[in-house]
This record gives sequence, structure tokens and C-alpha cells, in this order.
Amino acid sequence: MSRAVRCQSCLPWGGWARLPRCLAWGRGTRGVSASAAAVPGPAGRCLLRKILRTSSISLPRGCVRYQGGSQESSAQPGSSRHGQPPLRNVASSGAIKKHQKSLSAWFSHQPNEERQFGPSFSLDAVHVDPVIRESSLEEILKPSPDLTIQNQLQQPHRKVISLHNLFDVDACGRPVKNVVLYGTVGTGKSTLIKKMVVDWCHGRLPHFELVIPFSCEDLSHSHAHVSLRRLITKKYQHLRDVVPVLEASNLRVLFILNGLERLNLDFRLAGTELCCDPNEPVPPSAIVVNLLRKYLLPEASIIVTTRPSAVRRIPSKYVGRYAEICGFSDTNLQKLYFQMRLSQPICSGEESQDRSSAEQENLVEMLSRNLERHNQITAACFLPSYCWLVCTTLHFLYFTRTVPPSQTLTGIYTSFLRLNFSGEVLDSTDPTHISMMKYVAKTVGKLAYEGVMSRKICFSEEDLRQCFEVEMKTESELNLLEVFRSDVFRFFLSPCVQPGKEHTFVFTIPAMQEYLAALYVVLGEKKTLAQRVGKELSEVIGKVSEDVAVVVNIVSKVLPLRFLPVLFNLLKIFPRYFSRVSGKDKDAIAHTMAEELFKEEDYYNDDVLDQINSSILGVEGPLRHPDEAPDDEVFELFPIFMGGILSRRNRAILEQLGCSIKNLAAFEIAQAMKKTVIRKGRRGLPPSELMDYLFFLHEFQNERFTAEAVRSLRAVNLSSVKMTPLKCSVLASVMSTTCHEVEELNLTSCNLDSGSLRTLFPVLLRCKALHLQLNSLGSDACKEIRDLLLHDKCAVSSLRLANNPVGEQGARYLAEALAGNRSLTQLSLLHTALGDAGAEAIARHLAENRRLRELNLGYNSLTDAAALRVVEVAKRHETLDKVHLYFNDISEDGKRALDSLRMDRDGVRALVFLTAGTDVSDYWSHILNVVQRNLPFWDRERVRQHLALLLQDLESSRSQTANPWRKAKFLRVESEVKKMLGKLQDGSL
Repeated sequence: MSRAVRCQSCLPWGGWARLPRCLAWGRGTRGVSASAAAVPGPAGRCLLRKILRTSSISLPRGCVRYQGGSQESSAQPGSSRHGQPPLRNVASSGAIKKHQKSLSAWFSHQPNEERQFGPSFSLDAVHVDPVIRESSLEEILKPSPDLTIQNQLQQPHRKVISLHNLFDVDACGRPVKNVVLYGTVGTGKSTLIKKMVVDWCHGRLPHFELVIPFSCEDLSHSHAHVSLRRLITKKYQHLRDVVPVLEASNLRVLFILNGLERLNLDFRLAGTELCCDPNEPVPPSAIVVNLLRKYLLPEASIIVTTRPSAVRRIPSKYVGRYAEICGFSDTNLQKLYFQMRLSQPICSGEESQDRSSAEQENLVEMLSRNLERHNQITAACFLPSYCWLVCTTLHFLYFTRTVPPSQTLTGIYTSFLRLNFSGEVLDSTDPTHISMMKYVAKTVGKLAYEGVMSRKICFSEEDLRQCFEVEMKTESELNLLEVFRSDVFRFFLSPCVQPGKEHTFVFTIPAMQEYLAALYVVLGEKKTLAQRVGKELSEVIGKVSEDVAVVVNIVSKVLPLRFLPVLFNLLKIFPRYFSRVSGKDKDAIAHTMAEELFKEEDYYNDDVLDQINSSILGVEGPLRHPDEAPDDEVFELFPIFMGGILSRRNRAILEQLGCSIKNLAAFEIAQAMKKTVIRKGRRGLPPSELMDYLFFLHEFQNERFTAEAVRSLRAVNLSSVKMTPLKCSVLASVMSTTCHEVEELNLTSCNLDSGSLRTLFPVLLRCKALHLQLNSLGSDACKEIRDLLLHDKCAVSSLRLANNPVGEQGARYLAEALAGNRSLTQLSLLHTALGDAGAEAIARHLAENRRLRELNLGYNSLTDAAALRVVEVAKRHETLDKVHLYFNDISEDGKRALDSLRMDRDGVRALVFLTAGTDVSDYWSHILNVVQRNLPFWDRERVRQHLALLLQDLESSRSQTANPWRKAKFLRVESEVKKMLGKLQDGSL
């Protein structure tokens, strides 16, 4: 019976949810093994004990030992060095020790992605084993109930078995020699095998004296005949002296065959002949078959890892035990993984390391609370690979201080897919050899794109059927679909956990939907029917054109049919015409990118980085009522991923995965984007949308394009955007592509600190107007601002630091900056807690300044002496003509002294009250506007007292004038102050 027919008989289309039960969601964890050689820090050890108590997780004996408050690994008692019995031959013992050292170095090596995206830990130091459950071939082949969370919770628990007990005798007491360890993509098969090898190298697998691992991918690429002896010594030279006596020495040998789905095995005698001689050259697949048959080295133990679809390639009579890797099917395992990974120390200074450590603990706590809610992230983190993605994304969001080109969010997702798929073909027996990632982009990508366009994240079985089955025409396509459903489907899609939506599917990680939709569009898979037919017709005509040309030339010489060459030349025009028309696809991609990037309905959402953070850590506060209407789904990452996929580095990785994006296509899309993206980016964007635009430019990684886009941004308004270290790095990176002056940079209320200012230093140098209000900038930040203002390339002419805790020490730093700066003309220190000492420090250095025109020292608790000292210096200043001193503790005597100042005589005007002698001040509206704007951040009682004093001063001045015009002006201003006082008392202001 063909595989496609078996697919339809075993998995009837009662639902896409009827899949093999490879997913265990039981809450019981008895027998689950979580091994850790080192849990970082006391907090980590406490959490580990807590998790072990609450979940009954058992640690293998000898794996972890607490001693005197520290934790260390130890071998089993009674064993020799490294926990292994002494070898029979001294020479063999030395060779195997060298083999162990070589394997340990190789298998402890982490992929580039581990080192690139945040701190990693070696397998020998920290590891959390996924749940392994004993299975059977009947269990694998049996149709499962609907794949919903409820059904998974109700499934009877199969026996949990640890990695070290896979070769224990079976239920009938028979010895087990061959073990098949299977699991879907992302469950951690390869990592588990790496851990097993490293454990053996360090004496934690004493049952075997020799372990020989093989990669089935490597064996599949070798077509020459080779003997088992030659194959081993070719891979492991240290075993040259061991292999000749391998059979006679009775060594307890374990062969590891990782990734059996890469090999096409034929267990028929007609297909693979019997071979019991380790020295006989045969195809590599024949060696594997005879090892499993126990015809070659019958005493050797073998462990095979594979995906579920390839389990049936080994006849069950040759398998002693089936075991399924079920991932982290308990939230306690997920918490343990996150605790271990997020607690890794970060390379930084001592002070910043303490701050990072506190932030790491906070992240672990927030993530644990979100997992306990049993929402969608709990379903996603069943897969260990998604736990890695969560940790990597959090590290990117929270601990990125600089952003080299290799570190982009798109790069994280692309590398994540490379780690899990690494260019694998979906089915090695299929003649098309389509890569797994290419198949995913064509099918799951289509589903993702249609979801983005229709603004939905939940998909019914009918939606799945439309995307996966509607174009199935051949036996091969049905076979590929069967393999995809059993091996890959749950990596991308999982049952929805929302009440009432249990029979729908969502993308396991929400951002993955937007990534795959972007990949689907950029690869050019989004085509109309006319485009698909035209492409196929163009390829056919192009292939036969040369043959037709030869025939036409021969016929035209024999027969006087001169119209044939003309017709043929017209025919050849079609491929060229179609290629020219298909070039319009690049314009369509650019148009889609621009439309999605600048959707007006998304203008006032949080920026995408905050959205990702919320999707992982959750939103603190009361849960939404089930009957409450949900918010509209937003897909603002979709166009950003489109730009990121077009970057050179991501295209190179996707090429390895079988998804080719040509340089010419990327260039044409970038050219088309200049007409759309840059033009729309020139419009005034809300702060969060502007942050998304800057992040898009960073992800695109096209310096020339970014420079052209940034030149059009003369004013950058990011007020109220929480500027994390990552966002500051993105802003600095994007703005560094040009050196033009920025007219205005508004960073009001952006949670900036001294580290943020250091990161943004090159950008701040080029800004003329710099708004840094409401950022809790203290003396450390003022030190950075001092260095900024004293830089010889500083272009800052207006600096606003209102509502920051500058203090006396910060004032000293700013005073030093004033003395040496040559560009600043306006400085606002409104409500910065200067006090008299801070004002005195500024007054001492003010005389050395030659450019300042306006100084705001309002609301700083200045007394008469400090205020008059500042004014006396201002009177002698060459350019300073305005000093703001309102809302300070100035007495009536001080007011009269300041009122006596005359611009024509003293050269400076002090703004203290709403009156100027017997007239209303020209700046009364300005002062009241300042009060109204800053009232949310000021002490309301103190403001009320000041407004009462201003009202009293107005009434007193009005009574001293007989001019009716002036009295009318006083009455108008008094009414405004009374109105403000009334609103303040009512709480409406």
C-alpha cells in the first residue's frame, strides 16, 4: 500500500488535528530527569530545590551533589576513574581515553548561534533533559484523538524513562540492544545525543566502555564502499588500535546513529546483502542495516534517533525499545531551563553586572508568572528549541548594549530555523528532494500570509485544508504532506488554549507567523493564477526554443517558408516579455512592505519591541473577561521581517535552508522601496511608529538605503517611547549612517540614564535642539552631558533638562560645561532640584560662557540671595538676556529688586511673577503654560500655594494702577489664574 493511501486511511480528514501522539501534556512528572552540573548562584540553587520539591523531579544519582552550599558532579560510587570499569588492555585504555577527550571537545562545542545571541552554557555544565516516554510501534501507528489541549491532558501517561536507562531489560526481561529514539522537529534529539556523548566522556555513562557516534547525514553523502573498520578509523583516528580487536575484546560498545531519516535503508535481503565482516567494504547504508540486524557486531548496542515519519523504516523485529522525546511537557522543566539559562553571567563591569543580575532575576520571575497562567507561551515552550528562542529574544531585548550587523531580530529567527532544520530535505525518499524549509515557506507561509492579510491568528481545519491540500495532485505531494504532518506540523502550529477556541490552531510563537508570511512574500510565492501559468509557459518555451531553432533553420533551407523564422522570433519574445512583466513583482513586494509598515490604524500601538516583550512576559494586571471583545490583531513585525530577510546575511543563511533569494532580486526590491518606503517615511510619524521605522532600517541592513532614508529625517520625535539599551543602540546605529545635523531630537520621558546617553553620544553631538525632560537624569547623566557639551564637534544650541533630579552635583557638571561650550544658546533647568548651591555653581561659571541667551532656573527652591547672584552675573553677560526664576522661594524684597531690572539699562530680563511693576508681564501666558504642561509632574500643593501668591500679587498691582486698560489686562490674567486654581482643587487639571 502506498504511503499516501496509508496517510488517508490512518489519518482520515475528520480533522487536521488527528496526528500521531508525540506530544505529552501530562502534569505528572514522576521519573522526569533534570540534570544540572552547576546551577548558577544561591538563588538558582534555591529555585532548583523548590522546583524539584513541587514537581517530584528526580535527579539521577551521581549527577548532582550539594556539598557545603556548593554543587558539583560526581561519579557513581564504586566505579574507577571516570566511573568506568578498568579496561582489559592498557593500550586500548589509552586510545579510548584519547577518544573521550576528542569527543568531549567536539560535542561540547556550541553552534555559532549559541555564542552570538547571548551567554550560553556548555552541555557539561548545565542541561535540562526533556521528558522521554517509552512507546511502541502500535502506539506510533495508531491514530490519535483530536490534537487539543484537553485531550492531551487526558491522555494516559506512558512510562517515563531516563536517557541512562534506555538499555535496561524490557518488560519481559529480555535484553535491549537496539533503541529507536524519535521525536518531532525541535524536541531536542540532537542536543540529547550530544549530552549523552559528553556524559560518557566524563564517566557518567558507565554501562558502556566505548561510544562511537555517527551522523546519518554524513553517511548519506558517502557513496563509496567502505568497511566498518575503515569507517570508524576514518572518523576517529584514536581508535586505530581498538577497532581490530573490537569483536574479540568483548568491549561494551554503543553505536549512536543520529538522524536516521537522512538514510534510505533497505532491510530486504535482495536489497542489502548480509555482512558480518567488519573488514568487508560495503555501502554505508549496508553497514547500518547489518548493525541493526545484529549480523555485524551482534553484541554492540545501538541507539538510533529519527523523526516519527522514518520510524517504520526499521522493521520492529530489529528494535528492542521505542522511546519518544516529549520535550518539556511540564512547566517546572520550562522554569528550570529559563532559570539556568537566564542566570548566566553577562560580561560587563561590576556595577552593571549587579544591575544585570537583578534584571535577570526579575525576568525569570515575570516569565514564571506568565507560564503559570498556562497561556499560549506554555504550549510553545513544550519544545526545548522554543525555550532557546525565548531566552535569546529576551537577551536581545534586555541586554544588548551595541548592535553589530549580525544581531537583528530577523537574524535570531533565521538562525533559529537553521539550528532546527539545517538544510534538511523533507523526505529523503522523495525524488524532488525539496528542503524542509522551502516546503514550509510554500505551505505554512501561505497560511501565515493569509492570516496577516485577514488580521487573524486562529485557524480552523478548513483553513488548513485550503492551504495544504487544495493543490495536491500527485502521489509524491501526498507523501510529502504526510511526512510534514507527522514531523514538522507541531513545530509551527499548536492548539489554541483560549476558551471556546480549543479546536483551532495558532502559530506556536506569534512572531513566527509574521516571519513566515514575510518569507512567503519575499520568495515570490505570492502569485496570481496568471503569473503562475505565465511562468510555467515561459519556462517551457525557453527550454524548447533552441531545439525549435535548429528545426526551423533546416526546414527553411529545404522549403521556401520564410514566415517560419518570423513566427519563431515572435515566439522567443514571450520569455523576455514575461521576465519584464514579472519584474513588476518586485514593485508589488515593495508596495506591500510600505503599506504594512505605515498602516495608520497601527500608528498609536506600542512599538514592535514592546509588543514582543509583552508576548513573552505577559501583561501585568487583570485578565480580560471572556465576553469582552478582543482587540484587533496587529502584525507590525511583518514588514520589518520582510526587510530583515532581504539583508545579505539572512539571505546567505536561507540559501543553506534551500530558500534562495538572488542578489538581483534583493537589489530590485530595494530600488522599488525607495519610491514607496522612503517617501512615506518623510511624513510626520507618531513616536512609536517612528521607532518601528528606525527598527525596520536597522533590520534591513542596507547602509546606502538607510542613509538616504535618514537624511530625510530632520526632526526625530521619540517622546514617551521607553528607550531600552537595545532601542538606543538601534537609534545610534541607524543615525550613524549619515553625518548630517538633526534639527530636533525629542527624547522626553524615555527612561534614559547615563548608559543611554553614552550609547547615543554620537547622535546627540549632531542635534541642534535636544529635549531630555522627564528622564530621571541625575548627576551621573549630567557628567555625560558635560562631556557632550565640551566636545569640539557639539552642535547643541537648545538643551531642555526640565523635571530631572539634577541636584547640586549635577549642577556643578553642567556649570563646567557652560564655561567651555561654544554652541548652547538656550538651557532649561526647570524643576531640577538645584537649590541655592546649584544656582551658585552655575553663577560662578556663567561669566565664562559667551553664547547663552536664555536660562531657565524656575521651580528650584532658590532664595533671594541665589536669585540675585544669578541676575548680577547675567547683567554682565554679553548675550544672556532672559532668566526664568518663577516658582522659587523669592520674598517681596527680592521681587522688588528683580522688578527694578530694565532691559534697556541692565541688559537682562528676569521672569519671576506675572506682573512687571504696575503692568502685566509680557510673559504671563508663557509662565501659565509652563505650569499647565508640567503640573502632572509637580507637587500640586506647592503649585496651589504659588498660584495663590501670583493671584495676590496681581490683585495688589491692579489696585496700584489707575489706567483702565491695564486694569482690564490684570482682570483677564486674574481670571486665568482663578480658573486654574479651581480646576486644581477639583482635580480636573
